[in-house]
Amino acid sequence: MIVKLSWPPSSYLSHRFRLPLPFSLSILFRFVTYQQDPFSELRLCLDLSSQQSYMDLSQMFYEAMKSCAALRSIPVARRLHAQLIYSGLYTSVFLQNHLLNMYSNCDSIDDACRVFSEIGFPNVFTWNTMINGLGKHGRIGEAEKLFDEMPQRDSVSWTSMMSAYFSNGKSGHTVNLLASIVREMGDVPDRFSLTCAMKACGNLGYLKLAIQLHGLVEKCGFANGYSVDSSIIDMYIKCGAVESAERVFFRIPNPTLFCWNSMIYGYSKLSGVASSLVFFNQMPERDIVSWNTVISLLSQHGYGVLALDMFVEMWNQGFSPNSMTYASVLSACASLYDLDCGRHLHARILRTESCLDVYTGSGLIDMYAKCGILKSARWIFDNLMERNVVSWTSLIVGVAQFGSQEEALLLFNLMRKVPLAPDEFTIATVFGLSSKESYLGMQLHGYSVKTGIESSIPVGNALISMYARCGNVQNANIVFDSMPLRDIISWTAMITAFSQSGDVDKAREHFDEMRDRSIITWNSMLATYVQQGFWEEGLKMYIMMLRQGIKPDWITFATSLSACADSALLQLGKQIIAQAEKFGFGLDVSVANSAITVYSRCGQIHAAYKVFESINTKSLVSWNSMLSGYAQNGHARKVIETYESMINAGFAPDHISYMSVLMACSHAGLVQEGRHYFNCMKNDHGIYPRHEHFACMVDLLGRAGLLEEAKNVIVGMPYIPNAIVWGALLAACRNYGDTELAEFAVSKLQELDVQESGSYVLLSNMYSDSGKLEGVLNVRKIMREKGIQKNPGCSWIEVNNRVHVFSVNDTNHPQMDEVLKMLEFAISEMEETTNCIIDGALLDPASNVQVSYDSGLVSVLVEAQIS
Repeated sequence: MIVKLSWPPSSYLSHRFRLPLPFSLSILFRFVTYQQDPFSELRLCLDLSSQQSYMDLSQMFYEAMKSCAALRSIPVARRLHAQLIYSGLYTSVFLQNHLLNMYSNCDSIDDACRVFSEIGFPNVFTWNTMINGLGKHGRIGEAEKLFDEMPQRDSVSWTSMMSAYFSNGKSGHTVNLLASIVREMGDVPDRFSLTCAMKACGNLGYLKLAIQLHGLVEKCGFANGYSVDSSIIDMYIKCGAVESAERVFFRIPNPTLFCWNSMIYGYSKLSGVASSLVFFNQMPERDIVSWNTVISLLSQHGYGVLALDMFVEMWNQGFSPNSMTYASVLSACASLYDLDCGRHLHARILRTESCLDVYTGSGLIDMYAKCGILKSARWIFDNLMERNVVSWTSLIVGVAQFGSQEEALLLFNLMRKVPLAPDEFTIATVFGLSSKESYLGMQLHGYSVKTGIESSIPVGNALISMYARCGNVQNANIVFDSMPLRDIISWTAMITAFSQSGDVDKAREHFDEMRDRSIITWNSMLATYVQQGFWEEGLKMYIMMLRQGIKPDWITFATSLSACADSALLQLGKQIIAQAEKFGFGLDVSVANSAITVYSRCGQIHAAYKVFESINTKSLVSWNSMLSGYAQNGHARKVIETYESMINAGFAPDHISYMSVLMACSHAGLVQEGRHYFNCMKNDHGIYPRHEHFACMVDLLGRAGLLEEAKNVIVGMPYIPNAIVWGALLAACRNYGDTELAEFAVSKLQELDVQESGSYVLLSNMYSDSGKLEGVLNVRKIMREKGIQKNPGCSWIEVNNRVHVFSVNDTNHPQMDEVLKMLEFAISEMEETTNCIIDGALLDPASNVQVSYDSGLVSVLVEAQIS
């Protein structure tokens, strides 16, 4: 029986005492009616109020609120709220609950909170709706408080709170809440709670927990359900257990497309993108998500061209791209710096899409920003109807790279003022802007602590790198020790921090503590040894790496070859070059550049040139390597010819290029050419000479006997000369016996408080050559007072795959007697041939006057003696 009531009631308060009645099945207007005007039905309902039952009108309000929630319009929601109060139905808990849901969907959580506070007798649905709304809008603290205050909870309450934790990045809390359901409440979790917990476990990457959750799913009897199985596969893949995911996948009779798509992503982590493509080709059917997954993987793994080809293939097969497709393809264009392709896609998007959504817009911002077109990136950003964290982060990164760091930090501060909290990746990006400004980095560190994301792995890694750049390795170590979770990047960043501070032992200690090491970690430790001059340990690290089955990459080979070049180990260098070719890196430009350096340092200049000619796409480093090789081997004219060829090839020289040219001119005595190229630095290419360039110029003029001009060059420097510049003048003074100018140079060195012994030794030898014993004793006194000691020379040579090392006064070599006899014979032959005395001795002013043969002369003769 349908009971008809007169409407509106005689008084507002009288309605709360009316009993709910069954609503009429015949509703005048449906959802389609108020899709265009959500109030058309409501207005008619109020006009015909005398003909409507209580339940009919309640149903119409419910439908209107559902429509308004879909429209996401706050003004419409508030008008509907006012109509509800006017109608006298506001005290209906049923309608109040849907009013809460409507405000939540319209992103007006404050209005929802006011409605919740006015509900006299909220039921479980009311509490659950409010918790869900607070969680969606990031107000996790208030959601927790409501959850704790609930008089009673149902399964939806637990799932809502878990979902709130998960959507706010608190995956650990999500899993802990599931444990509370099982342990404290004694309840059996439903499939929704388990699915949410498995997603959180995937984010955490805890494999042991994943295995336990899988067992719980089996125990609760939810296995073999498509949604649960899909979540298990996704969880295992995110935890790196692709084999376990594979076993679950092949157990399913008819896997869903979600399962197939998850496995595509999983295979990329297990054995690379190639395996993903094979699996993609085996799919019985594909959807747009399948295509998007493959395109995204290709773009993320550096296969930008293949990603664009896959996009064209998808289009040809009749799939229309969506916003996620465009975001991935635009990312590929950004990685290739292909502005033309990006603009073509932008034009297609404008032609086919009614408006830019946040994902496509963020992709366009990222593409234009990485291509350096900040004006277009900013225009798109300013005209987006909605912005997300990716939009802000992309613009901040672009402005920091091609604009200014100050503007990027202003954007970050502006982002904090809008109701959008920067995520861990935004914070990590901004840490990269702190450069060497430690105070700014510490402010950003404080902000990350305040917002509660300092424990995030990306933020922790960025903090370590930031403090390392600022030279504060102690703070970097504190951050590292305080991280609850660390990944390979964390350990590698800490190793790099110790390396930059010169603490090789600490770097190796952290390396040895690591359980899992990636190629990046090995390369970092290898580079640490090489950069700090421990070439032997670095090469041992390379050999250990091969023995443990680690596949080297181009960085490994380039770094190892750098160690061979620095230590002049030709045979080992050749072996590493051969291994690079075996692993497919022989044509890599960085490896080839390092090979040029190895051959050049070992005197094999023709082999170096052969490698140089084999490089298809030469870089500026390639040209500089060849210039340096010719300069070190005394081919001055070849240096100039190569320099001119580089200019003709369209390369602009840098300070390294000019260093090689000036050094070649100095050693060959090409004074006019040296002056010309020194002037070209600033006049033709806008390069301001550095200390080392002035030192080369002083050395060039000094070798030619133009000591006064050399002094004038130093006096005319725009900044204070360093010890290298004055040392070059001092060396020239000794060659030409200008004791007065040498004393002037030494006085300048003393003002710099130089602790290096070479300059004092030169001055002492000058006094000795001119018979001024008093001057020798005075130099010895100064060195003794300043605690300066002459470092003994050290030389080595590789003969028959064995390195022979010699230092001054070293007599430990088994063939030293024969070597010294050969040395004396060679000196006597040279004296007879040149009719001059060969100074095979060095005077050490810091000790008693004695004669000791130079270790370099000894090592040179070892090869002849042994071979």
